[in-house]
Amino acid sequence: MTTSPEKRRYPPWLLIAAGAAIILATYFYLVVWQPESLVGGAGVGPAALVALAGYLAGSALIIAGAMSRMPTSTVTLLPIAIAINIVAGQINNMVGLPLYLDSIGTVLVGLLAGPAAGAATGALSNVIWGISISPASLPFSTTQVGIGLLAGLFARWGWTRRLVTCVAAGVITGGVAAFISGPISAFVFGGANASAGRSAIVALFQTLGLDTLGAAIAQGLTVDPLDKAIAFLIAVLILRSLPSRFSTRFPFARKHAVFAPRRASALARTETADATHQEDTLQGGRA
Repeated sequence: MTTSPEKRRYPPWLLIAAGAAIILATYFYLVVWQPESLVGGAGVGPAALVALAGYLAGSALIIAGAMSRMPTSTVTLLPIAIAINIVAGQINNMVGLPLYLDSIGTVLVGLLAGPAAGAATGALSNVIWGISISPASLPFSTTQVGIGLLAGLFARWGWTRRLVTCVAAGVITGGVAAFISGPISAFVFGGANASAGRSAIVALFQTLGLDTLGAAIAQGLTVDPLDKAIAFLIAVLILRSLPSRFSTRFPFARKHAVFAPRRASALARTETADATHQEDTLQGGRA
């Protein structure tokens, strides 16, 4: 009796690494070589297709790798986080504010469940947003991957335990996001933005003599640090307002004491263990 060969499965880390490699290769192709078809900010041509395909393929691999290792508690949180991203981002674009406000849910998941979960949430948000409402959001899934990744890393390093360092983490994340988004905005969309406020800032920098890529990155450095600081602050305040048992449902937040100093967290675990031991001793004595 012959058995059918088992379907080969790639380890999650390999998918995530491959996705990151494709994204980096696409980024350096656009920034270092700056294809001639993009001179003048036309936003069309073979280079734009390379950018779109590279960023989407990389995001898809990261999603596939991250989703395969998520616990149930994280998976159930994803629809809420994605809805927060899409609703807040769409309202911001309709109003025309010079912000984004589309990464609050991404940061929230990154803080609770770690870098991989945050990256997957961000990428899924923009893919769903792009397919359902705003196609222009699709290529920026790469930016959301970076935001979710950094949110999880800063949470692991303890930057979310104080509001000052939380805001600083948002500012740094915003700076990184600006350099990721700049080539996408310039090379895929010719510097155009879904928000009238952001488009006005790009136009201002172009009148000052910057080319399309320079103006797009300058606009990001002007807007993104403030936007991501707001996202980090809102996410942390939301999570702190919830009962502590909510965050302890997530192994990452519990392991790294994301919302409390490590010493306090360790003390709390010790006190809980002592109380349990005393209760068991009393019950044994009564028996």
